[in-house]
Amino acid sequence: MSKKIVVVNAGPRKGWNTDTLLTEASKGAESAGAAVTRFDLFRLEKYTGCISCFGCKRERFKGHCVCRDGLTPVLDAIRESDGLIIGSPNYLSELTASFRALYERLIFQNLTYNLETPCCNERPVPVLLIMTSNAPDTMYLDMMCGYQQTLSRFVGPTDLLISGNTLQLKDYGKTDWPWTLFDPEAKKLRHETVFPQECRAAFEKGARLAGGGDVR
Repeated sequence: MSKKIVVVNAGPRKGWNTDTLLTEASKGAESAGAAVTRFDLFRLEKYTGCISCFGCKRERFKGHCVCRDGLTPVLDAIRESDGLIIGSPNYLSELTASFRALYERLIFQNLTYNLETPCCNERPVPVLLIMTSNAPDTMYLDMMCGYQQTLSRFVGPTDLLISGNTLQLKDYGKTDWPWTLFDPEAKKLRHETVFPQECRAAFEKGARLAGGGDVR
């Protein structure tokens, strides 16, 4: 039986950096024989982050978010999966609000507030977390390591892929306001030389995750 990999896009733009890296990671997982199910958070029905109802803290619901909305099928699919790949762009020094909504509910449903068994997740699944950003690759490393630590503890062993200094537009000269913060030619050059390497890394990490090897 093929492994089930869930891919979640927490970015809004089709065909750009986050979407492309997730597509490559999906292809990698498929190359290892996995069946991939993809969710695009910006195209789901209405949903929220954790509403602090504490329903998941009841014995009969432990490990299950009881809030029913557009994120419910995503959480259900992750719970039954053999691996999770999530990608998000960096907005204002954080991952997107859509990512945070999923992250809150994914983590909190497994948090017990019990010293002896702080996590009730009895079926850890490996995770690949991808972030794209205008900033240099290392600028948000501490933040990403924090996400890695929490996901590893409450979901499963987590690997990171960070793509920095990304190309946002095909032509920076067509904006109404001049974007003098960036060097368009340098960004284009990086997109043509470095980004393909990151795509290959995403493919390889997706294949490794689906193949059951060490995700790191």
